[in-house]
Parts: sequence; structure tokens; C-alpha cells
Amino acid sequence: MGAVDYYRILKVNRNATDEELKKSYKRLAMKWHPDKNHEHPDKKDEAQAKFKQISGAYGVLSDPKKRQIYDFYGQYPLNSDRVNKENGNGIFGNQKDNDKKAGATVTVTKLACSLEDLYKGCKKKFKISRTVIDEFGKLKTVEETLKIEIEPGWKKGTKITFPEKGNQEPGTITPADLVFVVDEKPHAIFKRDGNDLVVMQKILLLEALTGKTFNLTTLDGRNVTFQVTDVVTPGFELVIPYEGMPKSKEPGKKGNLRIKFDVMFPSRLTTQQKHDLKRILSEDDK
Repeated sequence: MGAVDYYRILKVNRNATDEELKKSYKRLAMKWHPDKNHEHPDKKDEAQAKFKQISGAYGVLSDPKKRQIYDFYGQYPLNSDRVNKENGNGIFGNQKDNDKKAGATVTVTKLACSLEDLYKGCKKKFKISRTVIDEFGKLKTVEETLKIEIEPGWKKGTKITFPEKGNQEPGTITPADLVFVVDEKPHAIFKRDGNDLVVMQKILLLEALTGKTFNLTTLDGRNVTFQVTDVVTPGFELVIPYEGMPKSKEPGKKGNLRIKFDVMFPSRLTTQQKHDLKRILSEDDK
């Protein structure tokens, strides 16, 4: 560790979060800003020195890569001109090597969720096994259980990151991050389209012409009744507002339920049925 303790300057512990660092920096910067102390000449020099220290400490600790270098090697490497060479080579080699030493890689795994999970939200537990480097520099396997809370309305591709919960490779400072990526399982009835849910409903030709009442069980187990009163023509779609997927960024709001129809035509008609249809349809056109 170098002679200057940046954590002590910012009055935070070594496990401080980014938010804690920012909060402490703002508080101290406001206290020691030269403009706040210009009316006291005897304190002006002290304020400038303090403010410079605080800004320098925050500049390092607020940058994840610089913070890791500082934690591992101390202050000196961060002040070295060799760190900032244009070709990306520094005291620890090139940028690619720096990323490796800092544990910059991630471990990605799919998080399979049913449409019901994503509609209602749920909690999942995962038992993971990973390799880390012990205090003697040797690889060991550790196991632990992670908890993930799926929020209603999450979409395929949503990422949940567990910092430093992946494998640690030899030569790295920290384990990789473990990232779960939401994957949506196909559903037998519903298909998701953004925040909307789409259902394909079969309907007989007679029903398409004369109307019908249908019942549908929603993803949270409720029974929804909808009635078709219009003639179902090609491309006809019935929209039921606010019965779609929850909007994760707008709590309490939902998309729509869109019902599309697959009209089932009879495989054959009797002569009498054809005659009756011609008569009815001809009368309708008059």
C-alpha cells in the first residue's frame, strides 16, 4: 500500500460502494472547496490542499480499474507516467493484460423463465460451484447459493450481475463477474410481443359470421370472458386493454391482450347447404 490512504482521505472503509464514495466526496468537497473558504486567508491554503487530496482520492476510487490497481499495488503505479503511454502499455503491460489481472472477464449463463414467471414475478435460487484462488495462490472450489428476484415484466435479454461470483483464473486479482441473462421459454397459448400478449384463437366459420363468447385463463390464473360480435374477416384482431404483460418500468401498468383468429372452414357442404348459403348471402347483398 502506498503512503497515501485514499480511503482514509474520503473517510470511508475499503468495502465502500460507489454510492457511499460519491456521497462522502460531495460532503467533503463542499466543506473544503476553496470558494467556501476564501473569506479566511489563514485557511485558504489548507482548503486548497485538502480539496486537491479529496479530488485525487475520488478520481482513483471512483474508477473501477484504478481502484483495483490501487488496492493491489498501492499509489505509486497510478502516478507513473508509464501507465499512460499512448500504446496502452503501462507498468503492468498492455491493456489486455491489465484487464486479465483485474478480473475484467465475465461468466454468462442463461436464466430460463416461463412466461408465468415473467408475468407474476418470482424468486429463484441457484446453487453455483466456482473456482477461486486461495491465500496460498492455489485454485480451490467453493459452492454457494445465489438468490434472484424476477420482477414482473422483465424481458428476454435482461441481465442480472453478481460481481466477482464467477471463476477466478490464475494471474487475475479478482474472480470474474457472474451474469445471468433472462431467456423466455415458449408458451403453449400466449406469445409475447413487447408488452402485449398475443393469442391465436380457432373459430368456426359459422361463429366467425354470427359471433361467439370465449373464455380464456390468464397467466395469473384468472378467467377472462370476451365476446366476438363483429364478423371475423381476414386480419381481424380483438384487443382487450390492460391484459398484457406488466410494464417493468411503469409499475401498475400493463400492455394489451391481442386475440387473432384462425377461421376453420368446413371440409364439405351439402347441396342444400350451398343453396341456403347462396340465398342468405345474396339477400344480404341487396
